Formats: sequence, C-alpha cells, structure tokens
Amino acid sequence: MQPTGTSPTGTGQTGAAAGWEEAGGAKGLAAWYYGIAFHLCLLVFGLSCLAWSLPAALLHRLLPRRWGEPLGQAGISAGFRMTLGLMRLTGVLRADLSALDSLRREGGLVIAANHPTMLDAVLLVSRLPRSVCITKAALWDNLFLGGGIRLAGYVRNDAPLAMIRGAARAVQGGRQLMIFPEGSRTQRPPVDAFHRSFAVIAQATRAPVQTVLIEADSPYLRKGWPLFRRPALPLVFRIRLGERFDPVEEPARFVARLEAHVRAELAGWRRG
Repeated sequence: MQPTGTSPTGTGQTGAAAGWEEAGGAKGLAAWYYGIAFHLCLLVFGLSCLAWSLPAALLHRLLPRRWGEPLGQAGISAGFRMTLGLMRLTGVLRADLSALDSLRREGGLVIAANHPTMLDAVLLVSRLPRSVCITKAALWDNLFLGGGIRLAGYVRNDAPLAMIRGAARAVQGGRQLMIFPEGSRTQRPPVDAFHRSFAVIAQATRAPVQTVLIEADSPYLRKGWPLFRRPALPLVFRIRLGERFDPVEEPARFVARLEAHVRAELAGWRRG
C-alpha cells in the first residue's frame, strides 16, 4: 500500500509539489523566451531605423520637398509598422490600434494624444502614414532617426515661431499634425497639465483637433524607464478616439477644455 501523500514513484514528492515544479519550469522557459524576443525586437527596430535614416539623409538633399516629404513620412510609417508586426508575432506586444484607421485618409487635421510612454509616436505613426510630428531638435542629428525625420519634413521644437509656421504649413498642405499637448511623457497619471503653446499651434493651423487616448498597461518606457530594461511581457496598448474640437476659443480656455476631456476619459478607464 502506497503511503498517503507520496508520488507513485515513491520519492515522497507530492502531486502538488510536482505541479509547482512544472509551473516553475514553464515560467523559467517563458522568461528565457521573452528575454530573447524582447532584445530581438529592439535590435530589429534599431537596424530598421538606421537602414532608412542613412539613405533618407541623402534623399533629403536630392529630392524636392513635394516628393521627399510624402516618401519620408511613408517610409517611417512602414518601418514602425514592420517593427510592431514583429513584436506582435513574437508575443512581445498586444495592441489594438484599429481606431486610428478611420483617420488614415483624413487631411488637414491636428491629432492631440496623451503621452504615457516613448512608444506612443511609434504606435500612432505606424497607422498614420501621412502624419507629421513635432520632434525634439536633438533627434535631427540622431544617427538612427535624423535622416528619416529630415526627409519627412517633421517640425523642430527649438524655435517657437518656426515651429508654428512649420506646423501650419504641414496641416494646410493636407497632412496630419501629431502633437502631445503634455510636452513630455506623463509623470502623474492619468495625464499631466497641457501646455498653452499647444493651443497656439492648433489655432495657427486653423484645423480641427482630434483627441486620441492611449491606454498602456505597462510601465515600459514611461518617464525614467531605460530602453533595455525588460518589463513584464507582453506589453498591452489600446488606442481609441476621443472628441473632436475646433480651436476657436481663447487659448487658455481651449486647453482647459481639452485637458478636462482627456483626463476624464483616462480616469474612467483606469477605474474600470
């Protein structure tokens, strides 16, 4: 007669203990797999950016703006879309970006999104190949991104008047201007205070402002999170559309109304 609580092999290992060992082994295997997949995705992203940035820097000098900018915007979008496809395929990412498809063919539009992580622009641009971003000036000299940014006609943020003129030119030319009104990644969720300068840019474009809500379940690439520090995977994102506004009010009132809407929508999601 077999003693109570022992395994059939007589080793004294209970069925529960064996189950825990199996579960631990599965967790170890998953951690090993995700570690490789995560760093593979980062490697592919870096190489794809470099592979586009170098020829794009040359094309920026050779092509007229009317040809170069649409090519540059489409090239960045395609590269981001490829990287996200790999992240989905490997299980590193789960993202519902389908809400953006209704904006794909709309021109002359300002897209105002909250900014929880550094991946936000990648997610948005991957579905919006005609978008123009306002970028940090330092990125223009970045080996991996600078050439593509220049060719795409993105707008630098280091000279206010030039930034406003560049933003207005892009929207009036039928492009979608992408802005993060917080100015930087969110430090105090659900959203930081919106900058008044955003309203000035929106009014200069004379275009409707479409709010976009980015919901991120992971802390990866939030403020202070290093690029190569692996988070719990998969990363989970959902993007949905908020209300659309006409920037006809006084800037301070317009910013307050827009911020209140985004804050209420994101706070409701976090409670849910």
